[in-house]
Amino acid sequence: MVITSIVKEAEEQGQSLHCTFASRYVRDPVPKFKMPGNSIPKDAAYQIINDELMLDGAPRLNLASFVTTWMEPECDKLIMASLNKNYVDMDEYPVTTELQNRCVNMIAHLFHAPISEDEAAVGVGTVGSSEAIMLAGLAFKRKWQMKRKLEGKPYDKPNIVTGANVQVCWEKFARYFEVELKEVKLSEGYYVMDPLKAVEMVDENTICVAAILGSTLTGEFEDVKLLNELLTKKNEETGWDTPIHVDAASGGFVAPFLYPDLEWDFRLPLVKSINVSGHKYGLVYPGVGWVVWRSKDDLPEELVFHINYLGSDQPTFTLNFSKGSSQIIAQYYQFIRLGFEGYKNVMENCLDNARVLKEGIEKLGRFNIVSKDIGVPLVAFSLKESNQHTVFEVADHLRKYGWIVPAYTMPQDAQHIAVLRVVIREDFSHSLAERLVSDIEKVVNLLDTLPSPLSTRAAHVTAITNETTGDDEKVKKSPIETQKEIVKYWKRLVDGKRVGAC
Repeated sequence: MVITSIVKEAEEQGQSLHCTFASRYVRDPVPKFKMPGNSIPKDAAYQIINDELMLDGAPRLNLASFVTTWMEPECDKLIMASLNKNYVDMDEYPVTTELQNRCVNMIAHLFHAPISEDEAAVGVGTVGSSEAIMLAGLAFKRKWQMKRKLEGKPYDKPNIVTGANVQVCWEKFARYFEVELKEVKLSEGYYVMDPLKAVEMVDENTICVAAILGSTLTGEFEDVKLLNELLTKKNEETGWDTPIHVDAASGGFVAPFLYPDLEWDFRLPLVKSINVSGHKYGLVYPGVGWVVWRSKDDLPEELVFHINYLGSDQPTFTLNFSKGSSQIIAQYYQFIRLGFEGYKNVMENCLDNARVLKEGIEKLGRFNIVSKDIGVPLVAFSLKESNQHTVFEVADHLRKYGWIVPAYTMPQDAQHIAVLRVVIREDFSHSLAERLVSDIEKVVNLLDTLPSPLSTRAAHVTAITNETTGDDEKVKKSPIETQKEIVKYWKRLVDGKRVGAC
């Protein structure tokens, strides 16, 4: 009856059914933080939500994210057909379980795990690299504790050594599972972990050193081979056996295809586990990640649970229980659809588009390129002259053209450096790169005509300093000190606008 009355209303007013739905239910919007008291037609519910979602940014123009935003229609069909499958029901969905195991084996061989062709690899699919890192970290912590107990030594103060450029999931692991995070500080011009400094920070309580293959800040690969050499030497001198974990969330599906001779994986003896994000350069929608271990000995059996109430004995090592099967199936689709050749072609194309963008930005003459040639396909760049305007203003004005380009400051000890970063994904084309360069040029030209907000900010900072110190005279600051204060102001402004986690 409700549908009939709305159709009749639309006919009487000469409006489309779409407009009538919208006007009828906009009058009675969904109350905040409270479930509506009455039902509404499915078409109206769809239209209300769809209209609001139009205000979201366009995923393909979101150059802040590493996450895949496009897949082939055939894979979309497989995803839709498996949305109602709970992966944990292994006995009910044995084929899905088999596909996951095949993916683990393919990834293990891609990372040169020391296993034979017919030997099963040790690993598991996860919701993303965050869960994968939690699992790998727990395995390291438990192995270290077991060893310390056998030696009759204290086992209550574990730590992990990594660079200050790590993703926030490492900080989460350290806080949630009571592990001290010892970070190697960055410096201007060097935005990844220094292996020499990292090994110096290793002590008998270090459960592992975490190296990043594809820094979130600049896309750069850390020198895992040098880390392995230095750590091997220290282990021999001290009698310790400190291992390495490689966080290859961004670079794990890039390095094997673009830099096959680069040694960062299980070819290095101390690398015991690796995580990688299938939803980044694994070319799958969010969220799927993977973690693989060098051998069974590197995953303590006591962390693996065995359940039988779903129909058979099922081993499981995950933080969550239920999860969808669709992303695992999508990962398997990409593996067999593209193969090594296809992934290599995609990554080479991404790298070519990154070069086009980099060269275009360099020609503008207004920016310094911060990212490196070898690494994840992205371009990170800073303003050469930031006395008048900042990268935060550039990012803000680019949104008017539809582009979502993040502006951020580097971690502690390099926090006065502020950069823009563009991630090049599979769906970012040559023509889009040229269009982005054109729009960046328009923005910087526009900023040249606008008054600088920095003089106001600098005066504001000076006023606050004087008020705090009680000094009536102006506090003289060097240009670098003033710039640091200005960057701090913009960073607070940007942080205040952030919603959710990246």
